Amino acid sequence: MKFTDGFWRVKDGIRLYHPAHVYDYEISKDSTTIIAPAQFITNRGQTLQGPVFTIRFSSPFEDVIRVQIWHYKGQKDKKTYFEFYKEEGYCPLIEVFSESIVITSGKLKAVINKKGEWKVEYYYEDKYLTRNGYKYLGYAIMPDNTTYMREQLSLSVGECVYGLGERFTPFVKNGQVIDMWNEDGGTNSDLAYKNIPFYITNRGYGVFVNDPGRVSFEVATENVERVQFSVEGEYLEYFIIGGSNMKNVLENYTKLTGRPQLPPAWSFGLWLTTSFTTSYDEKTVTNFIDGMIEKDIPLHVFHFDCFWMKDMHWVDFEWDRRVFPEPSQMLKRLKEKGVKICVWINPYVSQFSKLFDEGKEKGYFLKKPNGDVWQTDDWQPGMAIVDFTNPEACRWYSEKLKELIKMGVDCFKTDFGERIPTDVVYFDGSDPQKMHNYYTYLYNKTVYETLQETFGKGNAVVFARSATAGSQKFPVHWGGDCLASYESMAETLRGGLSLSLCGFGFWSHDIGGFESTATPDLYKRWVAFGLLSSHSRLHGNSAYKVPWLYDEEAVDVLRFFTKLKCKLMPYIFSAAVEATERGIPVLRPMVLEFPDDPACVYLDRQYMLGDSLLVAPIFSEDGYVEYYVPEGIWTNILTGEKVEGGKWRKEKHGYFSLPLLARPNTVIPIGSCDTRPDYDYADNVAMNIYHIDSGETLKSQIRNVEGKAEIEIEVRRHGDVIYVTNIRDSKKTWSLYFDSLRIEVISGASVKVDSNGSKINVYSDTAVLKVI
Repeated sequence: MKFTDGFWRVKDGIRLYHPAHVYDYEISKDSTTIIAPAQFITNRGQTLQGPVFTIRFSSPFEDVIRVQIWHYKGQKDKKTYFEFYKEEGYCPLIEVFSESIVITSGKLKAVINKKGEWKVEYYYEDKYLTRNGYKYLGYAIMPDNTTYMREQLSLSVGECVYGLGERFTPFVKNGQVIDMWNEDGGTNSDLAYKNIPFYITNRGYGVFVNDPGRVSFEVATENVERVQFSVEGEYLEYFIIGGSNMKNVLENYTKLTGRPQLPPAWSFGLWLTTSFTTSYDEKTVTNFIDGMIEKDIPLHVFHFDCFWMKDMHWVDFEWDRRVFPEPSQMLKRLKEKGVKICVWINPYVSQFSKLFDEGKEKGYFLKKPNGDVWQTDDWQPGMAIVDFTNPEACRWYSEKLKELIKMGVDCFKTDFGERIPTDVVYFDGSDPQKMHNYYTYLYNKTVYETLQETFGKGNAVVFARSATAGSQKFPVHWGGDCLASYESMAETLRGGLSLSLCGFGFWSHDIGGFESTATPDLYKRWVAFGLLSSHSRLHGNSAYKVPWLYDEEAVDVLRFFTKLKCKLMPYIFSAAVEATERGIPVLRPMVLEFPDDPACVYLDRQYMLGDSLLVAPIFSEDGYVEYYVPEGIWTNILTGEKVEGGKWRKEKHGYFSLPLLARPNTVIPIGSCDTRPDYDYADNVAMNIYHIDSGETLKSQIRNVEGKAEIEIEVRRHGDVIYVTNIRDSKKTWSLYFDSLRIEVISGASVKVDSNGSKINVYSDTAVLKVI
């Protein structure tokens, strides 16, 4: 939302006020509160005029500063707030000097100018981050007397803004106008299913606006030197989040809003669905699963989309007995084939559903102001919407899910949650404007906690489309409705990269595109991208997604990349554990791993899978791909080719290959099983060392499916001598492979070198090796 007409003028009819200077302040144990009038007060008579801003600075924990701004404080409590963490008893250091007030939280500090014009500058250690200056912060009265609070924070030369949810627009958000308002807009528009009022910049800080309603961002638009954000009303709150680098900022942001839970290891395997509007019954589903088995394609989850329930009855949580006459027995038969079961749900209840009358009678639905159930025909006929602010409605919904779980369902695709009206009344009196985005948090929280209560921590997973800040705690999320085109495949990746920089550790997408039918070429290229994502699902609208309907080569390509992902699971699952422990996503933009490489600032057609594997999907029919490789000697783990970094490359790849490069001075563990994602990762694991330089120390952990470390090694190279230390003696047999090096054992009783001199088998001892 824009308030000004260029640099000098305010838009017609708008009155815009700004804090002029610090008039007075109050220091308490854990905060400082500033009184800042909208004019420079030089005599006592001027204190009789307003507006006056009340601005409070505090800190929930180290490296985070909270800013709260009021015009009027007498507004009715809106009830709806994001949940955030505050360390009990934590107080920032507050110092008052002649020229300034300084609030220090860890290494982050805010310097408030006491004399002269209003100004607040933020630093991390001694590095300047951003500032709020004179006429940045504002209070606007619109022509219709609606009021808004507006804030602006400066951007430095070369500073780029990222995040703000799963956005399919350009990856760098500079120059974009972005409103936080969840909508079902597909992947080829500027609308988003997942709006997150958090941005991070390549200068090494983040800003989280603590408002679940419509926050309007002007990112270097209304003022090209600043990021502006505004909200309706009399109050604005945001957090400045510091860190030593972008990763550290994400750690602090996810500490504030919540870290992702660890999904079960089986969920990282291949998911296959019925697709949406296709026709299917038990025979169809069984043929799909049997076909995958016969063709030696590991399949781990089968998903029933909407029409597992009777049309026009969604949701009633009842199997359509016309095509699934004995669902419990069917699920038992299917699970005997080695797959987990997922079913589609949403938070809407058609009036033809058997749940409608029950929900209406008990007051479990959103209501109109006159007390009627709010209904619409936009999706299902006469549908109502479950009110998750009502604890009894949550229990009611949860009990319906538990009946399906008892039947054999393992997880749920929690679709929708974006089409939430604002002309409604909530059970707890929440503001419907604030609830529009926040609704999805309560919806997915209810479903996720139902699964966690049933299966235990680490064994719950949803497949969610909509989200808001904090929703990362309930994985997994997928990218919504994409088209069957290379352009849509690329925009899908942009969405995933943007979402990852909002603390979402786990993300997936519809392999082959949701709308229309992919060509065999596109299907095979998307398979490679999909199996090199944290989670991998074949799904569509009106077309089945089994590979043999495309061509026989598609069968081979799907088999190849599914088995490759299973072999990579010791590496991927370690990255998953890091996402839960630190908030660092599995799929990472290049700028997150290489913040000091200017070539990585804008890259959005490639990514890092974990910290050590570079992936560059192919977005063209001719098989050519252009991608950038940072400094060092990288190795394509599929071909063994060495790639010199610090430059761009153009390559042509067949369907069984793509740029999949191991970072120099890293360890990539390769597992011993290529048929499933949940196995003993430490059993005969091969630890692949890529281009270890003298003076480097590499560490690697192998986690089990519960996330606990079973093998932990340290590899140090000094000249031609390599020291291998088995830090955690797990009594497992494992091997160490040195890419492009031949070695011999100097010491290590339980170490054997293979015939080519590049691989050693280790039983329990440490070893000293020599490069030959």
